[in-house]
Amino acid sequence: MVTIDTESCIGCGACVKDCIASNLYMENGKAAVRSACFSCGHCVAVCPQNACALPSYDMADVEAYDDASFRLAPENVLHAIKFRRSVRQYQQKPVPQDVLERVIQAGRYTETAVNVQDVEFFVVQQRMQEYKPLAYEGWLTYTQSDDNVPKNYQSIYENYKKDPVAGDRLFYHAPAVIVVCSNNPVNGALAAANMETMAVALGLGMLVSGQLTRAVNADDRLQAWLGIKGKSAVTNLLVGYPAVTYHRTAPRKPATVHYL
Repeated sequence: MVTIDTESCIGCGACVKDCIASNLYMENGKAAVRSACFSCGHCVAVCPQNACALPSYDMADVEAYDDASFRLAPENVLHAIKFRRSVRQYQQKPVPQDVLERVIQAGRYTETAVNVQDVEFFVVQQRMQEYKPLAYEGWLTYTQSDDNVPKNYQSIYENYKKDPVAGDRLFYHAPAVIVVCSNNPVNGALAAANMETMAVALGLGMLVSGQLTRAVNADDRLQAWLGIKGKSAVTNLLVGYPAVTYHRTAPRKPATVHYL
């Protein structure tokens, strides 16, 4: 529940005006709280006096805006988006824990519908060699679960069984994978997009794997191994340091835009 430090509150009404739930109101020249809400945090962010708080969260994690470090140059943002590539060649070295944590933080801070913050992250790196054959079994389960799945999809599993090195077409020898789960696919997809942007900024490469995601969602044993409960895998992010260098952006079709 939101709390208001009435000593600090100057009665500007900024939090009341910005409260989408109409949970805040003015009383005796100060902001006041009606009841519990979904804790979006807009009141905390908009208050010029730092008088609003959400005690159920870690308020020490809140940062004051700084123009020099919080604002992105538009041309740099577009360049980063244009230069991003789906990486399928990785160096065989682990990703440090603190680096993975920064990638996760980018997903954690991504917006979710009605602030449910329901996205979970399952990071596999230390037990990758245990996880990988289970994932291939999950892929086989997926290919056999629906008559509409192309029969040649089974070759991914068969080639891996013949040669786990040359036939690794699900992981491409990435040292780590992050399984992003949510009951709302939009929440998970938005988080994954921000995580990829952060990963690239940290010098990592990433591949958003639809194949691994289908394998996870098709196999109960794979979900149990990961510890997924009550949610679906929205995507799987292969993560590692690239073993390939790109020298320019790739071309794209013109945007299909309808201005109305």
